[in-house]
Amino acid sequence: MKIIQCDNVSKAYKKTKAVNKLSFSIEENTITGLIGRNGAGKTTLLKLLSGFLKTTDGEIKVFNENPFNNLNVSCNIIFIDENMSFSKQLTLDEILIATNSFYPNFDQTMSRKLLEYFSLDKNRKHSELSKGMTSTFNMILGIASHCALTFMDEPTTGMDSAVRKEIYKIMLKDYIENPRSIIISSHYLEELEDILEDILLLKEGTKFLHMPIVDLKEYAISFRGKVEDVNSLIKGRKVLYEENFGKDSIYVVIQTNNFQEDLNTAKANNIDVNSVSTNDLCIYLTSPKEGGISNVFSKE
Repeated sequence: MKIIQCDNVSKAYKKTKAVNKLSFSIEENTITGLIGRNGAGKTTLLKLLSGFLKTTDGEIKVFNENPFNNLNVSCNIIFIDENMSFSKQLTLDEILIATNSFYPNFDQTMSRKLLEYFSLDKNRKHSELSKGMTSTFNMILGIASHCALTFMDEPTTGMDSAVRKEIYKIMLKDYIENPRSIIISSHYLEELEDILEDILLLKEGTKFLHMPIVDLKEYAISFRGKVEDVNSLIKGRKVLYEENFGKDSIYVVIQTNNFQEDLNTAKANNIDVNSVSTNDLCIYLTSPKEGGISNVFSKE
């Protein structure tokens, strides 16, 4: 069942289109990584899906309804980001109580256990927290809410690496026990990939690709060797990235249709061959120019 459906959605701010003719759908009970460079339209898209913004063109359906100013949609989603604001007079415990009254599936017991686990004083005010602690508390709200649809926009800002890893483990464990749809926008793809099922990659407000992360891991392959040997091997192939090392060595990433076949061919030609990390691949795919940094220094 599709929980989100976007058809040719655009959102313009004056003459700039933050989202441009974007079409995709999200199935229920999946964890999707929303990936893209700064300015790709990730935050705008999440705000459109949450009903905070109205589309300029196109149609959005969330739970088969238009989400804009829709109370029914609002009751079944939660939006977690660094800009969440609460009354300066409320303690963390009072925020949990208020959240529990709004979201019918909120797990009050779990939220308090997580406060204790991360050493957050329930009597402390939200406005007194450090940036990392604020993000940790906000994530506790997002996880414990058990909303049918959870949006997280760069939710781990300010957290140290150890806390991020623990948060991801907690989120995955809770997701397995309480399936729902989660969309996470993050720059830490290498940390998230073990919990993600799908990737939605945006480039300049448009959908570049949307696929299972297991397929993304075999989307490209890298070759490194003598320029002449590598160029002969990749002739006619789509180059996603290339970088020269000295005068006679080159590193090239190509899109592959048959991962194992390209692997065997490269090895047979004594060329170093490797898979490409999902994080590096997304950087290459969203590069302003095809071919990568080497093109900057090209004399053509």
